[in-house]
Amino acid sequence: MYKILVTGSAGFIGAHLAGQLIEQGYEVVGIDNINDYYDIRLKYARLQELTGIVPYKIEKNIPIKSLLYPNYTFIKLDIEDTDSLYELFLKEKFTVICHLAAQAGVRYSISNPRAYINTNIAGFFNILENCHKFDIKHLIYASSSSVYGLNVKIPFSENDCTDYPVSLYAATKKANELIAHSYSHLYGIHTIGLRFFTVYGPWGRPDMAPFLFLDAILNNREIKIFNNGEMLRDFTYIDDIVKGVVTVISSLQKRDYTDKVHEIYNIGNSFPVKLMDFIDVLEKVSGKTAKKVFLPMQAGDVYKTYADTQKLEKEFGYKPQTDITQGVEMFVNWYKSFCNK
Repeated sequence: MYKILVTGSAGFIGAHLAGQLIEQGYEVVGIDNINDYYDIRLKYARLQELTGIVPYKIEKNIPIKSLLYPNYTFIKLDIEDTDSLYELFLKEKFTVICHLAAQAGVRYSISNPRAYINTNIAGFFNILENCHKFDIKHLIYASSSSVYGLNVKIPFSENDCTDYPVSLYAATKKANELIAHSYSHLYGIHTIGLRFFTVYGPWGRPDMAPFLFLDAILNNREIKIFNNGEMLRDFTYIDDIVKGVVTVISSLQKRDYTDKVHEIYNIGNSFPVKLMDFIDVLEKVSGKTAKKVFLPMQAGDVYKTYADTQKLEKEFGYKPQTDITQGVEMFVNWYKSFCNK
């Protein structure tokens, strides 16, 4: 059984992924620097779900053993901290790295570019260097649909050109793919980049549209709708995303990677939804009408995302199961139980 490092494990996808891997019996170590890009109380609450500990006074680099799952350990650790990361790899002897830690957000990258270079480039380099130094053969890392940038061909395929990113965030994710390719070529590390398409659901990020919209609707505030609502997103429910990642991890021992040491896959719903239709579902499920303010397109945004997931489906049997109404219902129920306490 693999021993897996999940970086960004207090994050939205990272916490869900760590939980599923734990449930399946893997030994999991999660790390996260718990930065304040958004409300850290949400990150701590995710950690509490996994550890059974109220973790508000976590000290850096001190392992916390879960009271709920003996096969889970959390450490507050920053991937930019070269020395501490090296010591972690030296001690734990990981067999698989699932790297989700990143500075997220397209719009934030315009006002805070250095954070993206430090975390998404330098931090990713630190992960790859330790994979090389400790002869770790499997690295799965988070890329993004943002790499498709100004691509006009629909749906987005892994073979499409990704040379024209429209945000620094997207550029750093494209850089990750290139750097991973070079490490795979030089050192035989099997790297898999997963291009995530708009993920939503319980424990979601409060800076993303689904959370922002629902929070505003339920609290009688206006919602800002960019590009006058003329947007489409390949909204993908969190459980479908995590199932895909876990399937990839569990298949590692069964596949021959001799000729394909670096691979890229889209992971999304492959069914884009109009932004206004998504808002309609939020209104119906929540039972409240949104106060809508229509605005022009924001810098760094793209009009449409649409995942061609045939490659992941063919090689791993990936197939999303959650339609938008089901997903929104579970998201709204979580929000009401968590945010209205």
